[in-house]
Amino acid sequence: MTRSAVIGTIISTVIASTPLLYLIHESVPDDAIWHTFLGTYESGFWESAQYAMWVYTGKVVPLILVLIWFFTCRHWWHHALLVPIVMYSFQIITSVNAELLRTDENQFLFLLPVLVIVVPSIYLIRAKMFNKINNADKTLEELEQEFMIKPKGVWGRVKQYF
Repeated sequence: MTRSAVIGTIISTVIASTPLLYLIHESVPDDAIWHTFLGTYESGFWESAQYAMWVYTGKVVPLILVLIWFFTCRHWWHHALLVPIVMYSFQIITSVNAELLRTDENQFLFLLPVLVIVVPSIYLIRAKMFNKINNADKTLEELEQEFMIKPKGVWGRVKQYF
């Protein structure tokens, strides 16, 4: 079995299991304290471990799916996926911090720096593509292939951003 087949199998298994990951909160007791073999979880602000897990899975599962999409997408616009990735990451961090009373408040302030970088970058790439279309005999599909980022493997995709 090739490496790409193994990675593809893992990714497809994770995607296919997301409904189960989302429903994992139903196996958590509806108590403030949840004792597991990994340790004890105290729900604190959420007052129910089951409700807390529902909140976390409602943010972690979409984040996993968007991350898979980001690292497997080869279209020129895939950097736009950084916006929901940052948004879900911020929501998870604020959900974990039990002192915050308004979990999803002020996320736009944290998204703004990402938007300031991503949106103009995507626009400039799009403008460059259409400029080449007007000045050349290439089709939109050929230009999209030209702008496509093709690193070798997931680690290559991660390394291109740092």
